[in-house]
Amino acid sequence: MIIYAEVECMMYEGHSLKQKRSILKRIMAKLRHDFNVAVTELDYHDLWQRTKLGIVTISNDKKHSEKVIQEVLRVIDTYSELERTLTNVEQL
Repeated sequence: MIIYAEVECMMYEGHSLKQKRSILKRIMAKLRHDFNVAVTELDYHDLWQRTKLGIVTISNDKKHSEKVIQEVLRVIDTYSELERTLTNVEQL
């Protein structure tokens, strides 16, 4: 089962693209390490207060994939540097 999530976030603390990339690099590294998911920035590369992340997990168990994505979203919500605004989750 493949589950794909697109997550849009606002970043109120950042004041430059350099700071935004630093925050995103830290978050994406944690998600990759802790949950073994593929994650990348999909859009808004040149805006320092907005980002869109694509997150994918693959498993032979649908419930496990859903649980991983929900845990990833929970971890994203723990970061005070950003606010998750839109989330779209699809099963492929």
